Amino acid sequence: MQRNVSIDELKPNSVIVVAGPTASGKSALAIDLALKYNGVIINADASQLYRDIPIISAAPDENDKAKVEHLLYGILEADEKNSVSDWIKLAIAAIRKVWAEGKLPIVTGGTGFYLESLINGISPIPETKPAVKQKVAKMFDDLGLCGVFEYLQKVDPDGAKKVNQNDTTRVRRALEIYEDTGVSIAKWFEMPMVKPLPEAEFTVVVMLKDLDELEKNCSQRFDNMIDKGALVEIENLQKKNISLKMPVMKAIGVPELMDYIEGKTSKEEAVNLAKLHTRQYAKRQLTWFRNRFRKIECKQIVF
Repeated sequence: MQRNVSIDELKPNSVIVVAGPTASGKSALAIDLALKYNGVIINADASQLYRDIPIISAAPDENDKAKVEHLLYGILEADEKNSVSDWIKLAIAAIRKVWAEGKLPIVTGGTGFYLESLINGISPIPETKPAVKQKVAKMFDDLGLCGVFEYLQKVDPDGAKKVNQNDTTRVRRALEIYEDTGVSIAKWFEMPMVKPLPEAEFTVVVMLKDLDELEKNCSQRFDNMIDKGALVEIENLQKKNISLKMPVMKAIGVPELMDYIEGKTSKEEAVNLAKLHTRQYAKRQLTWFRNRFRKIECKQIVF
């Protein structure tokens, strides 16, 4: 049963953040708070940004949206990417819009890095120029990951020490930053974080449920997703022929059900594997929020 949370000392620049692992009850609590405090809910879940997977990402349904206003849900196409800096820009615009309307922004989601960056700040590293991204992309085509990492070690040895040589995304990013700015990513990491919304007064409600209860919720919710039409949702996504490298194709439940649709596994095996991956993800999130959110510099309510 959902308990009530009382938020004290709300100010014109207040922002409520409801954080926690998947299936912990964040959405229900956010709606309760929005109804109580004249709030608008703003999405901080990377998968729920995509309009093609509302069921498999557990995005708010039409009944939820009829109760209170929801922003930043289903705003991206399946072939689009979204970085933390992209989300920060969208979130800031949404928060300021809600403030201007005299309402309370309630930011909720399980993508902890989004929330941590919104509250504590982001690196001052500038956006990489398109020409530099193209140059580095061609290097990957020509040299492969191993070759690019060897090049990074030569031109920026300090930066190379900061990344896993098998992590394509981080190696690419480190080289892009060096090629674009001439400054090692190691040096950028040493610079003070920049708070993207310094005027905000954050209050964080952290949902830290018992792991057994969380795992039970994950399994039950996935069964509900199947009942609501998750398979049809994934079939429609498959027809778009989206690259498997795109974030939407990596959302938990998508690759598992895609394998079933393509005849690579049975429905039972696909569902059980998706449930397992969801439980494992929830456990990782629980650990992350317990460890990292202790460092969040604002008022917190552990729930």
